[in-house]
Amino acid sequence: MTEQISQKAYAKINIGLDVLRRRNDGYHEVRMIMQTVDICDDLLFEKTKQPGIVLKTDHEELPVDGDNLICKAAALLLQDKGITEGVKITLTKRIPIAAGMAGGSSDAAATMRGLNELFQMGYSAKELQELGVKLGADIPYCIVGGTMLSEGIGEILTSLPAPPDCFLVVAKPDINVSTGFVYGNLHVDTLTEHPDIDGMIDALNIGSLKGITDRLGNVLETVTVKEYPIIEELKTLLCNKGAENALMSGSGPTVFGIFTEQSTAEAAAKAVRDQGLAKQVYVTVFRNDIRL
Repeated sequence: MTEQISQKAYAKINIGLDVLRRRNDGYHEVRMIMQTVDICDDLLFEKTKQPGIVLKTDHEELPVDGDNLICKAAALLLQDKGITEGVKITLTKRIPIAAGMAGGSSDAAATMRGLNELFQMGYSAKELQELGVKLGADIPYCIVGGTMLSEGIGEILTSLPAPPDCFLVVAKPDINVSTGFVYGNLHVDTLTEHPDIDGMIDALNIGSLKGITDRLGNVLETVTVKEYPIIEELKTLLCNKGAENALMSGSGPTVFGIFTEQSTAEAAAKAVRDQGLAKQVYVTVFRNDIRL
């Protein structure tokens, strides 16, 4: 009988993010293209005879009680299956916090995958997604990862071809952005430009990196960039240092640039650090093989 297992929780970026309307329930209808990147948290799950959920982490900013999405996800599954054993979860954090990279949602998704395996719960990916959306709109995507068109509030997913190989510089400036603030200050009816999501899908289908980079777009920049000009500074610097294009991910403040050469990406990352625009800077790649 397996007593412990591990899972990796991968970060995501949005290579296209459009908001269509605000619904009566307060959620926003979105149309966006999500992409996993090779930056991850590690989670270790261990069965305990003592009932309950114990969460330990190396990051002091994070709550380790019922407010953490990891604990909520674990409680949801244990309760749904009527399991009386407990679990100890150890989180090693690498994905930037409050960064627009779905770190919390990805940790919750990894928890659902991990407990499903550890306790042999027998959930399918679709069943985990249906449970996960109760906790957060990004969790269904994070269960499976890869390249996806995400619609509805984020729970309607359509698999897309992976982008061509390239290199990314991902930089999170030393500010935290509230997703609630960004969406609360987004006035969808006044937006004059929307990303070309259909064109992005066409570019993915034919494997055109230029078609993808030419269409990078995120309507949430209209809110976040006004509040935090450093985001535009980062985008400009990355483009000046050789990025094909650059964009803010999610509600921000993380910015990524897409590069065709690793050496150019490494030099751009060094420039970001040298100019003090961000301490959390990664050179990474797209990832399309999340383990269920």
